[in-house]
Amino acid sequence: MRYLSQFLYVISAKKIELILLLIAFLVVSLMDALGIGLVGPFMGLATNPELIHKNIWLANTYKTLGLKSSNQFIGLLGLTIIIIFYLKSFFYYQIQRYVYHFCFTQQVKLRLRLLHTYLFLPYTFHLKTNSANLIQNIIKEAENFSYSVAIPLLGSVANLFVLVVLVLLLMKTDLVATVTVIGILLGTYLPFHLFRHKIVRWGKEGVDANTEMLRIANHAIGGLKETRVIGCEEFFENQLSSQVNRFARVATLFHVFQILPRITIEALLITFVVGLVSVSLLFEQRSQNLVSVLGIFAIASIRILPSASQFMSNMGVLRNFKPTLDRLYMDLKEIETPEAVNYLKISQGFIPSKEVKFERKKSIKPIPMSFTQEIVLNKVNYAYPEAASNSLTDISLTLNKGESIALIGKSGAGKTTLVDVLLGLLIPQSGDIQVDGLSVYNSLRSWQNLIGYIPQTIFLTDDTIERNIAFGVTDDKIDQQRLNNAIRSAQLTELVAQLPEGVQTMVGEHGVRLSGGQRQRIGIARALYHEREILVLDEATSALDNETENLISKAIQDLSGTKTMIIIAHRLTTVEHCDRIYEMQKGSIIKCGSYQEVVLAQNV
Repeated sequence: MRYLSQFLYVISAKKIELILLLIAFLVVSLMDALGIGLVGPFMGLATNPELIHKNIWLANTYKTLGLKSSNQFIGLLGLTIIIIFYLKSFFYYQIQRYVYHFCFTQQVKLRLRLLHTYLFLPYTFHLKTNSANLIQNIIKEAENFSYSVAIPLLGSVANLFVLVVLVLLLMKTDLVATVTVIGILLGTYLPFHLFRHKIVRWGKEGVDANTEMLRIANHAIGGLKETRVIGCEEFFENQLSSQVNRFARVATLFHVFQILPRITIEALLITFVVGLVSVSLLFEQRSQNLVSVLGIFAIASIRILPSASQFMSNMGVLRNFKPTLDRLYMDLKEIETPEAVNYLKISQGFIPSKEVKFERKKSIKPIPMSFTQEIVLNKVNYAYPEAASNSLTDISLTLNKGESIALIGKSGAGKTTLVDVLLGLLIPQSGDIQVDGLSVYNSLRSWQNLIGYIPQTIFLTDDTIERNIAFGVTDDKIDQQRLNNAIRSAQLTELVAQLPEGVQTMVGEHGVRLSGGQRQRIGIARALYHEREILVLDEATSALDNETENLISKAIQDLSGTKTMIIIAHRLTTVEHCDRIYEMQKGSIIKCGSYQEVVLAQNV
């Protein structure tokens, strides 16, 4: 029941779809039973046509049809059975077609829902989660959910219906023989049931091995330059080899185990059918209806064999991929944690509901927020989840429009945490941030629409300069005038002019074809293209050489007065032009003043 509950939470189907599927499975099972149930009487009539007149239903049907001979009636009955089987086969094909369509549609919806969930979860979730896990879930585990959870689960339900209906049919035909069949099936299933914990463990090892393979490959290829220079290729190869062999071992164990039910059931059912004939021949009282009973049991066994083996095989698959379901369920449930609910309520204007699945929820329309006067931080306090102490304590400062301020201090002083709070990525436990007297937490999205963020390492897609500057904007909506203005203000004009393809030049993965300074200027151009009034520069020049740093600093200084800037810097010379310097220590502001009062005074 817990497994089923998790499955129903993960899929995005409406209840009526699942109910219709169950009804369809039941109809096919009944048609199966009807067709097989008619085989016995048909074989009995074929060997003894006089039985037609001894059965009131057959006799009345025979008389109603006005047939001239028993052979015609038996032939018509045979044709009816054939038509029923063909209709059942056609219906079964249509249902299977719908099941696959249903499951792969769920895969699409699940991938969209996972991406939506990860994009909207609080920033603290991503601080503690490896991105390889998230990519693994969206790409691989969503696929596993369709192939190894949804399809086997629905297949198990369908096969269970078939088994139940056929067993009821066999009980009507011969109770003793049916009890024997049930005993065979249960006797085969129980030993495999005892191995269920091992199957789950093999599945967990397989999921973990797949995640590790992705992580190792990402590290090896992502850091190719360092890998090649250091010469540690063998290190990554050995790591990957260990995980590949680990996956191969558990996959082999599971798949070999999967074929045992079919082999065992096949052998036991053949033994049963042959044994039934042998026993019946020993007792004359059973020989009279031997042909009919044997026909039903023989045909039923042909149908029971694949249904029973598939049912057991599917149960093994479901157990083996339970870690996949657990993983997807837990990640999707993250959106309902108190922290996530609070974050979404503040940042997006809605409370997540499990009734609404992958579709993006309609948020409250952001309140338009203008910035004409000042930004005020009033006693802001923030502590990371499960942290023993605050990372920010009573942070208060005022920033007027057009001013530039700098945050300085040693590593761990709280500068980056403060910037993350300003960016709306972290929600403080107490205190407030106000813009022109309006709390940003009344409309966090509108506040974020005012901010341009330029980190130390600019994220660039493997695409053109144009698309990297107009990040998140479709080609048909790119404003060329704004693009050119951003390129000019970020001092990229000379670079673009030198490139044969201009702004259509591909930058490579992570901007590998560009220098560090060029990447930083694209980051500045990106913020300017989106016309953000407030620029937050987080160590934007710390990884650059002096000449490039001076070039970037000049681009930043040229924006002074037109943009409001918040700058984090280790190199104190880069903040000399700022209106105010805030020195931080252990999450608090310990000094505030001009460059001369804060920086130069330390050196006196």
